[in-house]
Amino acid sequence: MQFYKYHGLGNDYIVIDPKDAGNGLSPGRVRAICHRNFGIGSDGILLGPFLETDGRFRVKIFNPDGSEAEKSGNGVRIFARYLMDTGRVADSTFTIATIGGDVCATALEDGRVFSVGMGRVSFHSTAIPLTGPGREVLNEYIVIKGASFLFSAATIGNPHCVIIRDAISESIARELGPDFEIHPFFPNKTNVQFVKIIDDKNIAMEIWERGAGYTLASGSSSCAAAAVVHRVGLCGPEITVHMPGGRLLVRIDKDFSATLTGPVTRICRGEIDPSIFKQ
Repeated sequence: MQFYKYHGLGNDYIVIDPKDAGNGLSPGRVRAICHRNFGIGSDGILLGPFLETDGRFRVKIFNPDGSEAEKSGNGVRIFARYLMDTGRVADSTFTIATIGGDVCATALEDGRVFSVGMGRVSFHSTAIPLTGPGREVLNEYIVIKGASFLFSAATIGNPHCVIIRDAISESIARELGPDFEIHPFFPNKTNVQFVKIIDDKNIAMEIWERGAGYTLASGSSSCAAAAVVHRVGLCGPEITVHMPGGRLLVRIDKDFSATLTGPVTRICRGEIDPSIFKQ
């Protein structure tokens, strides 16, 4: 099984061509490959491309626990670079299809940086989804570990819970993130962002990612958090998101469509030995 490995600000993914995946990727195989001690180690797997008749390149995105994700901002940027590295695209702009919606990718700086149109952010409970009556989920309260937190929710093809705080840290994300992820408010679970406002153009963020855990950076989380802080009037439409792995730039348009721009680094390529699936 041939593979390529990339990272976007420390958020690392393995890319596997479907023709090299044998009988496919079962959840058990995904977990084995992503394990950081017994496998290669990664925050997920990108399986593709599946070429569509209209010229789009479809990708399946797997979390390290074996579940399938709807969309990933770092993942689609990584997949865009993989398509260029393997000669599958000639133009600098092309479309990638995910189950969370299509993404238009544009290569910048000779493919070292990619800008991706992530689609429109919605705050509506039925789209996220979130329990209760149909409404925009902005500045509501949720109880975690006996404490009440103010949160907003959003979707950009996958669900997000944004908590704005004066202080954030890795330890807070690790302590509270798992409980937010599986809270009954979110029937499909949720990604979690702990956000600190720096100024009207900059935010800092710590992330607990659904199906993956604590993460150094996340593109879809950056878009969701930027859209929320803009929607509630705390930041302007162009926001730099500062994460432990680095910075991403998010632009929020008037209809709340989000464009994400950031680097992609190629790490290595190699071959997965089938013995890792027999442990």
